[in-house]
Amino acid sequence: MVAYHFCYDLNHFGWIRAAMTRDPGWVAWRTAIVAQFLFLVGIALVLRERATPAAPRTAFTRRWWQIAACAALVSAGSALVFGPRWIWFGVLHFVVVAQILLIPLRRWGAANLAVGALLLVLGLTVQLPAFAPNALSWIGFSPVKPLTEDFVPLLPWIGVVVLGIGVGNIRQGSGGGVAKSLRAYEGRGLGIAAWIGRWPLTIYMVHQPVLFGVFTLVQMARGSAA
Repeated sequence: MVAYHFCYDLNHFGWIRAAMTRDPGWVAWRTAIVAQFLFLVGIALVLRERATPAAPRTAFTRRWWQIAACAALVSAGSALVFGPRWIWFGVLHFVVVAQILLIPLRRWGAANLAVGALLLVLGLTVQLPAFAPNALSWIGFSPVKPLTEDFVPLLPWIGVVVLGIGVGNIRQGSGGGVAKSLRAYEGRGLGIAAWIGRWPLTIYMVHQPVLFGVFTLVQMARGSAA
């Protein structure tokens, strides 16, 4: 994600020229990043419920409000940078809505694999012009992408989260558990990756302002030198 945004910023500041929203290679890279991110969101929902058995609702609510606040900051910051192309339903906005909708599915176990696959196919195959207006396009089914810098509609992406929930439930029921598996990987010299995995929201929120700030300073320095 950070590498992709680094390239995005290079393009934004005019240091490279790339059709990142149209070129199949760039689109595929972005799709892979979002898919992995949302798949892990599904697994994290299972992990959090198992890790906080005494107060799962409190832990869920606290995290939900953190993500909602970050989504609001993304909207405000993108409005300053992109104007009419501001982000009004990006990946964090999606997560805020999806986590509420998926509360009943967290206990469906392996059945979530079938539900997730169905939602994924439905979102990828059905296109209805009635869902093209912004008021409905966030649901999915829209044949066109709205005028915005980042757009993650509920369908098909909610299917990816549900698949993550299904895999998380299966792994938890296999005896070892997801958390135990992750600790095993951490013990194999992947401590840095484990640390990054504990702070995904912070990294998501901080890395782009830092990159933008660095690029802006470099551009100003180049302008002064010229």
